[in-house]
Amino acid sequence: MKQKTLANPIKARGVGLHTGHEALMTLKPAPANTGIVFRRIDTSPVVEFPISPNLVQETTLCTTIVKDVEQGLVKIATIEHLMSALAGIGIDNVYIDIDSDEVPIMDGSASHFIFLLQAAGIEFQDAPKKFIRVLKHIRVENDKGGVAEFSPYEGYRLNFSIEFDHPAFEQTAEKMTLDFSSTSYFKEVSRARTFGFMKDMEKLRAQNLGLGAGLHNAIGLDENGVMNLEGLRDKDEFVRHKILDAVGDLFMAGHPIVGEFTAHKSGHALNNQLLRALMADPDAYEIADYLGKEPPIEYGSSKVLL
Repeated sequence: MKQKTLANPIKARGVGLHTGHEALMTLKPAPANTGIVFRRIDTSPVVEFPISPNLVQETTLCTTIVKDVEQGLVKIATIEHLMSALAGIGIDNVYIDIDSDEVPIMDGSASHFIFLLQAAGIEFQDAPKKFIRVLKHIRVENDKGGVAEFSPYEGYRLNFSIEFDHPAFEQTAEKMTLDFSSTSYFKEVSRARTFGFMKDMEKLRAQNLGLGAGLHNAIGLDENGVMNLEGLRDKDEFVRHKILDAVGDLFMAGHPIVGEFTAHKSGHALNNQLLRALMADPDAYEIADYLGKEPPIEYGSSKVLL
């Protein structure tokens, strides 16, 4: 199984969900073993963010990477949906140039990013694909009843459960398991949109959050139910989106995970805490390339994944 990058550069323009700022983003091919590198090209000099769990410094309603440089703190917010799409297709190496402080939200899911990546085309590289293989059980929790854990497993399985006291969630499944492959990711979670509660909007906007949010890029929930006229894309879209987020958050490790992830009431902060706990224990994981062996995760094999 070889590493992958893009065959061609591709651009996207859009508005950030929380900042409301417009951004132009260019995804570019990168050499083997480069990894995924975000670059703020509107700063002087350009600030590079080679992905790492330690770059995640803010997790209120999104995953934000932060670097402290001479000109101060430089940030890129809401990277999780793009990271999820990269993980879904299996991209190992890419430069992501952006001229603002937040990745465009697009439609609130990963589907537009997948379309961009497919349109750019996929190029295989002469280097083995690397995986992070979980070797022992790791668990973290918070004081709100949230739990996230890794266990050894030859594949990539994600189990997620949610719990919200709201009428809309009484009519939808609150648990889901995804046996990860490109195909299952595309079909089962990639189109699931982010969601938010109208009762929280005033408070969020006072904190400069949700400034770009609307029913065109998120599921809105009032006191009675879903506000979007088209309704939900899947009856359990909420928990599907939580898995989409987790796939992106966990790809901050820099390589695909081989193991089982189980979470209840987890979010960006706990996902990142779990990843840091794993990486902090050298006995808890190994870097594996599966050369000469059947790979534990199935990705699309064509240069352009349709």
